Amino acid sequence: MHLNEYIQFDGLGLAALVRRKEVSAAELLQTALTALERTNPTLNAVIATLEDEARATLKQGLPEGPFTGVPFLIKDIILHAANVPTAMGSRVLKELNLKLPYDSTLMTRYRRAGVVLMGRTNLPELGLLLTTEPQAWGPTRNPWDLERSPGGSSGGTAAAVRAGVVPLGHGSDGGGSLRVPAAMCGLFGLKPTRGRISAGPNIGDLLNGFCVEHVLTRSVRDSAAMLDATAGADFGDPYIIPPPERPFREEAAREPGRLRVAFSRKAPSGVPVSPECVAAVEDVARMCASLGHDVIEAVPQYSTEALDAACAVLWTSGFAAWVDSVSAMLGHTLGQDSFEASTWATVQHGRTVKGSEVQNALGMLNPISRAVGRFFAEYDVLLTPTLAVPPFRLGYLDGNAPLSYMEFFQRQAAICPFTVLFNATGQPAMNVPLHWSSGGLPIGVQFAGRWGDEATLFRLAGQLEQARPWAQRWPRFNAASPART
Repeated sequence: MHLNEYIQFDGLGLAALVRRKEVSAAELLQTALTALERTNPTLNAVIATLEDEARATLKQGLPEGPFTGVPFLIKDIILHAANVPTAMGSRVLKELNLKLPYDSTLMTRYRRAGVVLMGRTNLPELGLLLTTEPQAWGPTRNPWDLERSPGGSSGGTAAAVRAGVVPLGHGSDGGGSLRVPAAMCGLFGLKPTRGRISAGPNIGDLLNGFCVEHVLTRSVRDSAAMLDATAGADFGDPYIIPPPERPFREEAAREPGRLRVAFSRKAPSGVPVSPECVAAVEDVARMCASLGHDVIEAVPQYSTEALDAACAVLWTSGFAAWVDSVSAMLGHTLGQDSFEASTWATVQHGRTVKGSEVQNALGMLNPISRAVGRFFAEYDVLLTPTLAVPPFRLGYLDGNAPLSYMEFFQRQAAICPFTVLFNATGQPAMNVPLHWSSGGLPIGVQFAGRWGDEATLFRLAGQLEQARPWAQRWPRFNAASPART
């Protein structure tokens, strides 16, 4: 299969070719490896190729699933594959060469869906930053503009998917880490409802429920089909969600009906929003109205100060605990020299947090979740910018700047003031790539929905995708045409 043909298909499309025996899984793998060889020296999206494991998987035979034979990449954090090293963007774990002898629950489900694991993708150290520029592996570049960031923390996956190396890949989202790189790379990125996907068996509650895993895709239906394949609690999970009324893949093909769409141009915190990001929301609001939806300017009312304060406590204490667990594993205490400045500032801040402060922070989120829940009793979805700025240049967020944790936090909050609310409330939210800047860069918009209601989001996304297709809008740098821009 030629690369210019390969990149035209989404994951379900490639799997259909395999089922019809028009192409073999081995041929797809070789094509994806060729795409990686052509793009990765420039993009630096994939930090480790798992060619031997992939070929062994093919020899063992693949299960019948929605994505049988489709090449796949995993973000190098949280999820783990049996006997595959994991480094989480960290120099310490890179040197440790940490491996676990079993698949995590989600990896098991990916395999059952039929994908062929072929590599691990780059991310910022411990997934902390909104850009992918770790010291351990070096920066990942955005295929739309090689001097710009693909976002973070799922930036490696986003760059590889948008460049056509694979049609979809794994990511995670604890404050926007799926939606941010989706916005910066022009991809569809859904953060599912809290508890929709299990983080087992080693993790029950990811960052106090803030973090959820899923995939970055070029098509809506790939995201829906993969959520069908991977959703559901595992034994002992702390969150249980009733199953959907019908498969999400079916929802993505259904008409959404007439929705009440609330929208906002302004950041809840009051930070400035780029005119191009405002223009994107206004454009998509008009688009929704033209499709027959009721579009009303409205936002939920809650304390952004309380949300920021709670996040600072919960995130930093969680990362401090993680570093302490790695120290125990190594048998010695990890100090400042082991980490980038932003990571160390986070750990230091987290080590000052008391147990009572964690409980108070969780309590601060309760009225926020109640207020947002009441808002979605009146509106079906909320439309906002995904980011307050267009895709920014590499180096704009310096993980080694001599800043305190709160200074890092505020710098990132000024870039991404719209996403974290729905990590705090646990509601589903998605980036939809419907707008491009005057300079040709993707400008994403975010739609959030009711708790547990990914179905409405998929129906709306499918309608928007049909009205304004984006999958074949390729960056100049891609697997079929890897010329530097």
